[in-house]
Amino acid sequence: MSDINATVPTQEQTPAEEQGRTFTQEEVNAIVGKRLAETRAKYADYETLKEKAAKFDKTEEAAKSDLQKATERAEALQKQLDSMIQADKLRQIRDKVSKETGVPITLLSGETEEACTEQAKAILAFAQPTQTGYPQIRDAGEITNIGGGKTRDQFKSWFEANLQKK
Repeated sequence: MSDINATVPTQEQTPAEEQGRTFTQEEVNAIVGKRLAETRAKYADYETLKEKAAKFDKTEEAAKSDLQKATERAEALQKQLDSMIQADKLRQIRDKVSKETGVPITLLSGETEEACTEQAKAILAFAQPTQTGYPQIRDAGEITNIGGGKTRDQFKSWFEANLQKK
């Protein structure tokens, strides 16, 4: 490749010189080399900046994940706090109804004061004996432990009484 007939403008040439000038391959190579050198000099710190940007992105991503973790932890704690507040409100409602009606708090399962009150009334109505219900029968069992003394003596007398029956 010898000479190339090309018109490549340079910064030193004027427009009048650009039109009729013919460049050799060495001149074209020199012009291109000069432009490449200028461009490389302009972006010489590109790799350093690229590494710094990558480190910044990693740090930002790590901070973001830490922030997300903290946000999730805060949301979980808020949910736990809300459920504890709700449970305390239910306990207070049930305690109030229990004190007003005399029904044990463990038997109440309503979510509102009205529901607990209705439930307590139903429990009390069920627990009260009625005139038309089943008759009350007293236990007709005998009291066999009349004597005093020690427990050993009481057991001995009971054992002997039961052995004699058989």
